[in-house]
Amino acid sequence: MHTNRLAHEKSPYLLQHAHNPVDWYPWGPEAFEKARRENKPIFLSIGYSTCHWCHVMERESFENDQIAALLNRDYVSIKVDREERPDVDRIYMTFVQSTTGGGGWPMSVWLTPDLEPFFGGTYFPPESRYGHPGFASVLSQVTGAWQTRHDQIVDSARDIIAQLEKHVTVAPARTGPAEMDHAILDTGYFVFRRTFDSQLGGFGGAPKFPRPSVFQFLLRYHARTHSEEAREMVLLTLREMTKGGIHDQLGGGFHRYSVDDRWFVPHFEKMLYDQAQLAIACLEAFQVTRDAQYADTARGIFDYVLRDMTDAGGGFYSAEDADSAADAAQPTVKSEGAFYIWSAAEIRALLDPQTAECFFHRYGVAERGNVANDPHGEFGGRNILYQANDVEDTALHFERPVEEVRAALDGAVQTLLGARARRVRPHLDDKVLTSWNGLMVSAFALGGAALDEPRYAEAARRAAEFLIANAWDAATGVLLRRYRLGESAIPGFLDDYALFTQALLDLYEAQFDRRHLELAIRLTEQMRERFEDRAVGGFFSTAEGDSSLVLRVKEDYDGAEPSGNSVAILNLLRLAQISKRAEFRESAELAVRAFIPRLANVPVALPQMLAACEFLLGDARQIILVGERGADDTRALLRELHSRFIPNRIMLLVDSAETRSALEAGIPAIQEMHKLDGRAAAYVCRNYTCQLPVSEAARLGELVQY
Repeated sequence: MHTNRLAHEKSPYLLQHAHNPVDWYPWGPEAFEKARRENKPIFLSIGYSTCHWCHVMERESFENDQIAALLNRDYVSIKVDREERPDVDRIYMTFVQSTTGGGGWPMSVWLTPDLEPFFGGTYFPPESRYGHPGFASVLSQVTGAWQTRHDQIVDSARDIIAQLEKHVTVAPARTGPAEMDHAILDTGYFVFRRTFDSQLGGFGGAPKFPRPSVFQFLLRYHARTHSEEAREMVLLTLREMTKGGIHDQLGGGFHRYSVDDRWFVPHFEKMLYDQAQLAIACLEAFQVTRDAQYADTARGIFDYVLRDMTDAGGGFYSAEDADSAADAAQPTVKSEGAFYIWSAAEIRALLDPQTAECFFHRYGVAERGNVANDPHGEFGGRNILYQANDVEDTALHFERPVEEVRAALDGAVQTLLGARARRVRPHLDDKVLTSWNGLMVSAFALGGAALDEPRYAEAARRAAEFLIANAWDAATGVLLRRYRLGESAIPGFLDDYALFTQALLDLYEAQFDRRHLELAIRLTEQMRERFEDRAVGGFFSTAEGDSSLVLRVKEDYDGAEPSGNSVAILNLLRLAQISKRAEFRESAELAVRAFIPRLANVPVALPQMLAACEFLLGDARQIILVGERGADDTRALLRELHSRFIPNRIMLLVDSAETRSALEAGIPAIQEMHKLDGRAAAYVCRNYTCQLPVSEAARLGELVQY
């Protein structure tokens, strides 16, 4: 068996390639020095462990001895896990997108020994087919060009870097709006309105990706403007997604995206960041509507994450693969979705006939499979479960009492879930990433508060403490990005600092442990020191000093994950309300000014930043509670607050003289805040001017409603 240098890595993705015949190197000085010493081009392959097409290219090309021989003779081959090194991925994805018009993973890029790109693409088949050049042919052509046109390629690569540097530069425009205003928010709203699918939810056509940052903006836009269309775009999309095959109808949680426009046929991988953001979207929808269906979807996500994605120490794993083996006797023969799909016969064998008929009607099961367009035979006459009919329709169809049918269906779901657990599970990427864990901590914190469910808040607390213990060095102020198998590594990027800070603020507002608030302030200080562009505004994704990075980028795209800049801006605005630190608000405003050209011209790219700007331009409220933590009267006030969608606010709890002393440095009026006649009291303030305190939950609700 071949073994290469990746065998010494911790990344599950790199370890998947540790026994390829390709002489892989991890990203680092050893590979760079070899390329320079031997004047060989670098072949850089970037992917992640749950990437379906990454697995395909590995089987077809990287396990092929003839292709490996070409790579080993003519190139220095480097593998990068994009989830560990988003900085490297971001640079070369920018190159691939700008030169080919598209991008994705696996990403294949050819570099000079100075790490400057000169050719790239994504997946290459081993031989030319379907109009795509074969990988072996591409390798030979690039080798020939390197040998015959070496100097021209090197000069061209330097020019490319110069052009990319101009492309990624973020700075205030010399013309156009200089300040953020509500007109830019309106423009963003109308862009989403134009692309909204009013029948099936989502924005644009197939394939459809969840993009919860859009929900964040639209619900905040609705809170300010009372636009019912903004609200309904979010609610319809969440309902349609929940009904579709993209939603795991048995185990909870959501798959990565839908290949069709009705959320039916998913790409089956499950990512932690999707679970976190969609849980938050459902919880906010629940707060807006009080409709239990959104709370139920969030609970399903949480139960899935706690059951299948949580480390014994409390951290959250990264992802589960789309591919798995249908037959335990053939573990290497994998297909997409094998873990999740069912034949009618399999279901009939598990359920009594009457329950099976109800289940088929409810979840759209057909005897010969329910995927009509299956040209490659991926589903083999099996069924993707989706909500074809609701429980009430099912009961009516079979002329049975609703509660009887509901109980039978609930039992059937548990039976099938138990049977599914005996199948070969998809590969689990069990690394713990700080930024993604930050998102999940925020989700569990909101879940504990909005659903009044202590076990969710406890899951948030455990994960935060796990990161504090394993990723945070208080002495140096360094936050690390990745933990796996007892090892923490990789200095954190902007999104790690920003998303963990956001998590600590959200956790503080759920549990009011002042340590979390104090650490959020410390992390923000470190974030400004390491990443901020004090001259122009905004934050670089990476700290200074890494000579292996040919570009230093300010990421702003709110895609599958929110950008570090968008989250950082909102954190700064929240902390400015809490701490009265003028420099925090100044940093936020300077960053927004730097991104105004993008916000004004392509608001669809920055929905999370638009949500942050709703806070910046909005009428922010400080809500200060005075009472004992955990006491019934304090909890009654908190339940009222947590049940409502109140986006532009910060919440503080004064529960001791020590806490009062610490918090009044930021809000001096806290000195005069006390209980009312021995009962917990709430003070609602705007611009540090406070209304009369209240002790009744109903009265508090009136004061904070939009």
